[in-house]
Amino acid sequence: MIGIGREAARRLALAIVLSLGAAAPVWAQGGAAPYATMAPLGEYLMADRGAEIALARSAAPPAISDDATIMVLGRGGYEVAAKGKNGFVCLVERAWTAPFDFPEFWNPKMRGPVCYNPAAVRSILPDTVKRTSLALAGRSKPAMLKAIKAAVARKALPTPQIGAMSYMMSHQQYLNDGAGSWAPHLMFYVPRTGAAAWGANLPASPIMLDTDHTEMPESESIFMMTATKWSDGTPFVQGEDHNH
Repeated sequence: MIGIGREAARRLALAIVLSLGAAAPVWAQGGAAPYATMAPLGEYLMADRGAEIALARSAAPPAISDDATIMVLGRGGYEVAAKGKNGFVCLVERAWTAPFDFPEFWNPKMRGPVCYNPAAVRSILPDTVKRTSLALAGRSKPAMLKAIKAAVARKALPTPQIGAMSYMMSHQQYLNDGAGSWAPHLMFYVPRTGAAAWGANLPASPIMLDTDHTEMPESESIFMMTATKWSDGTPFVQGEDHNH
């Protein structure tokens, strides 16, 4: 899921003494984001298929992503562009995978390279595929939310399997207009639970649970932990430009 919340950004700042002052999202400052409806589909697509493949692979270190299956977004949904052999799947998420109450839900600039491990491929990737199919079908945000809630209620979408996680370590990621690339991080998916179960959101704890968003119909909680390096091995520098 892309579209980090204010609480997650705040806790990152506290954890690594990084000020996001100049990069604070406009929605966190009380401004209205100009993304009320879906933009023309072409604005979400990447014309250069090779560039999207490379961006997807940048989500994780090459030792992982080089042998992963790569999916790219077409007008009919995600399709396999390269078959892998390690069970991981890498792709570039679009804005509609964010929480439904996120003001930039339809931001066409957002790109979230992610590499799912095998457990997440089986139990988290279906969420992304479902949301994408609804968005490409022209559903409004309220209609998408209703459809996802219905799918969860009838158990048409799986709950996270044990060990489900993903890499989001691309320096080229663009998660929202304020945070930009934010930080290299890992995401861990579990059936819905509270922060206390992981000791998250506590002073000096490196584990974060984004509790800022309310409209997450999928039956999951996502814990995050930042990394010290981007996937290409370059260090994550405190205070660097996060809006490149």
